[in-house]
Amino acid sequence: MPLHPEIAKFLATLPSPPQGPLDPVAMRAAEEAHVPPAEDRLPLHAVEDLTAHTASGDIPVRVFTPTDADSHGLLVYFHGGAFFLGSLDTHDHVARSLAKETGLKVVSVGYRLAPEAAFPAGLDDCYAVTRWAAEQRESLSWDGTTLGLVGDSSGGTFVAAVAARAHDDGFDRITHQILYYPSLDLDFEEDRYASLRDNAVGYGLETAGLKPFNAFYLDSGADPADPQVSPIKRTDLNGLPPALVVTAEFDPMRDEGELYGRRLQEAGVAATVSRHAGAGHGFVQHFSWIPEYHRVFTETRDFLDRH
Repeated sequence: MPLHPEIAKFLATLPSPPQGPLDPVAMRAAEEAHVPPAEDRLPLHAVEDLTAHTASGDIPVRVFTPTDADSHGLLVYFHGGAFFLGSLDTHDHVARSLAKETGLKVVSVGYRLAPEAAFPAGLDDCYAVTRWAAEQRESLSWDGTTLGLVGDSSGGTFVAAVAARAHDDGFDRITHQILYYPSLDLDFEEDRYASLRDNAVGYGLETAGLKPFNAFYLDSGADPADPQVSPIKRTDLNGLPPALVVTAEFDPMRDEGELYGRRLQEAGVAATVSRHAGAGHGFVQHFSWIPEYHRVFTETRDFLDRH
């Protein structure tokens, strides 16, 4: 199908990208300017800002509790933003929808960003909060069952990398990994995947923008050949948690996500790959108000229930 008309209408209003080098401080400020006030956000039983005291340092987290229950399963959420954008606030609405539709408590991680924090600071923070969450059974009222990881775009990168690191460390509490249009191969040569060519221009995120947007992360020491940076380069995927890989039809990174899902299946992992027709990269963050894309949250709930 063609690009969804609401997405196409929005893209037509966007100005041309600015010339010259990217300014992370200005881009973050522009993102934060669009965050709605707290009173206009999806209401939940409780939303609380905490500090996770971890081996990686003190990390801000926001905990979203959907209902007044004695205990809940947990989802640990890593926001997207090409490793240099995004915050607890810019992705607050994603975490709220996850909590509401799944019925699980969501711990959103305010990990450190490039370029100020060199690789692997952000990844270390995500892993540390995952382990911290598992240790907070009493304070987080975790029921001891579900401990899932969820991430969009570069947050999906961290989901795959954290799941793999946990497996290698013998930390077996992670029950699910959920990746929304993940960035899994930071080698952006166009010949690597057909979607890098077919979806190169006109769908929001463009292939030519991948290198400059990820340069802050790569220039901080993240090597695209390292499986912690490009999880698709991990050779042994056996023993990883069940996975839901959500892709977008018009995303340049569509094919690497779908390849990763197939490789998980070949390794015996219970993996589901779900392509959302008419969507481009970032649709969960920007267009989940469209009913057919909001279903990603109920799809996530159903996946968690199946596994």
